[in-house]
This record gives sequence, structure tokens and C-alpha cells, in this order.
Amino acid sequence: MNNPDHIPARLTARRKEDGVLLVEIVGDWLDRSALPDLADVEQELTHTPAKAVEFDASALGRWDSALMVRILALNDLCTKAKVEFRATTLPEGLAKLIALSQAVPEKTDAARKITTLSFLQRVGESGLASWTGGAAMLSFLGESVVASLKLVRGHAQFRWSDTLMVIQQTGPEALGIVALINFLIGMILAFVGATELAQFGASIYTADLVAVASVREMACIMTGIIICGRTGAAFAAQLGTMKVNQEIEAFQTFGISPFEFLVLPRMVALILMMPLLCVFADLIAIGGGFLVSTLMLDVSPMLYLDRTIESIHLSTFLLGVVKGGFFGVIVALTGCLRGMQCGTNAAAVGQATTSAVVTGITWIIASDGIFAVICNALHI
Repeated sequence: MNNPDHIPARLTARRKEDGVLLVEIVGDWLDRSALPDLADVEQELTHTPAKAVEFDASALGRWDSALMVRILALNDLCTKAKVEFRATTLPEGLAKLIALSQAVPEKTDAARKITTLSFLQRVGESGLASWTGGAAMLSFLGESVVASLKLVRGHAQFRWSDTLMVIQQTGPEALGIVALINFLIGMILAFVGATELAQFGASIYTADLVAVASVREMACIMTGIIICGRTGAAFAAQLGTMKVNQEIEAFQTFGISPFEFLVLPRMVALILMMPLLCVFADLIAIGGGFLVSTLMLDVSPMLYLDRTIESIHLSTFLLGVVKGGFFGVIVALTGCLRGMQCGTNAAAVGQATTSAVVTGITWIIASDGIFAVICNALHI
């Protein structure tokens, strides 16, 4: 029901004989859904230049900050049109508020400015960031070596119960995804190899191709990438969340080394589990090739198994296992490093997780290339 004492807000503008634009403020300025805009006043200021702007508030009723917002907007219009704004003609309380809002000018250097860096500056900053990141990685690697030596001597602040829990998470719980990916890899290798070898009538050597490629390269690489995306990301998220919740600072306050108590169990778990996962991946990949060869390439099961056993040498098998253990160290270090470097908000946890996965996969591929060069030089 409408209030009979309520006078609707109204804002009108008319010109006086001396060229001054008089703005009349009428009514109660409380109902924010029905406040008038400044279209009429803006039109008057735009079409015909005025000498100044004055106010007539004799019919003004009750008002709140909504009226002040309109007056400040009108002041901005006058500034753009280079018209004098006479705030003294406003009611005393409103004039004081306007004067107070204009008492401290806006700091020109407080606003964020978008700066475009030159090419040399971008290169320099990228180089400094890479140098800082490399130094942090080397420092973290040194801490891991020191902690491992303390563990061998029995002086590390380390609990095997935590390690067994991480082993459960990184080993048995990862068998499903490791089996699926490596089974598909074995099937793909068999299909590709059979297509090319069939041109020379050598389809039987598909077993050799699948066995050597899986045991030497593909099984350990794919397992490392899977564990990096699954376990390395989990390590970064867990430690990053602990950093946000200040749990790591709590460990330091109680004299407990966060590296020995949090990082070392994860690193030991992956060092122990990655070689076993690689052996499991070898068997599954060979099984995928076996399925394709026996069902689609008319190769007898016994012949396929004989060719597989004959093609795999002990050095090839051990190379894949050693590479798997090394990849486990990389995943543990990158995941824990990014988690310990995490910021103190939720967005930082996501960034740390992403960075851990990207860094881990990059180092896995790069280190595999280094292994390839070394093995070629040693004729392995």
C-alpha cells in the first residue's frame, strides 16, 4: 500500500537567464528502484554549454546515499564538460559529504597499470625464473639425499606405517589404470608392427617388436606418466593443502622435519613400487600383443611365447626396471617439491598440482632420452 506522505523523487533541469543550469531536486530519495536518472541533465550539458550548475533543493524530502551517488555522477559530468559545479547550493549536510569525498584526491599511482615488457626483459625474466627453479630443484634433491642417508643410518624422523599407506595408494590401487593403458599400448604396437612386417612376410616378428618395445621403453614410460598424473598430482595436492592449513609450520614448531616426515615416505614408496609396476606393465603389454597376434594374425600361442622369451634379454629387462625406479624418484621429487612450494590459498594448490604433473612428465621424457643416448654409447 502506497504511503500518502511519500513524494516521488524527481530531477529536472532548466536554464536561468545568466546561462546557469539550475537542477531542481524534488521528493524523497529513498526508494532505490524508482530513482530518476541524469539523462535530462546530461542532455542539457551536452547540447548547449552552460556557465555553471547550481541546485534548488527547496522541495527535497528525505534522502540517503543514493542521492549522493547521483550528485557525484553529476559532478563527473560537469568535469568532463568543463562546467563549474557549485556544490554550495546543495543542502548543508549533502554539501559537506560532497566536499569530504573530494578532500583527498585519488592517487594516480595506486591503480594497477598494464605494462608491456620488451623482448629482452621477457627473456631475462624467463632466464631468472629457470635459474631459480633449477636451484630449488637441486636444493630439494640434496635434501632428499641427506634424508635418505639418515634413513639408512636409522636417524630419520620416519614412520614405516606412513610408508605402507603410501605404498598401498601408489601400488595396488594403481594396478587397474596401469593394466588398462599398457594393455592398449601392447595391442597398438602389435597392430602397427604387423601392418609393416606383413609387407616382408615377417608377421611372426611382431612378438619380438612388442616384447622389446614394451620391456625396454613403452611400459616404463607409460607407467611413469600414469603415476605422475595420478600419484605425483596427489602428492602435490596433499602437501599443498597442508601448507595452506599451516600444518607444515606446525611440524617445524614441534621440531619435526617436514622433509623426513612427509617427503621421505612418499619417495621410498615410489622407489619400491615403480619397478614392480613396470614388471606388471611388461606382462600386460605383452598380453595385449599376444591377444592381437593369436586372434587376428594367425600366430600360434606357443610360437608367440617362444619368440617373446627369445627376444627379451636380461639387460633389456633390467634396463626397463631401473628406468622405472628412476622415474619413480622423479615423480616423488617433483610432486613433493611443488607441494612444498605451494602458496597459501586454494588457487595455489591447483597451480602446484598442475605444475607437478607438467614438470614430472617433462623430466620423465627428457631423462628417457638421456638413457637412450647412454645405452647407445654403451651398446646396451
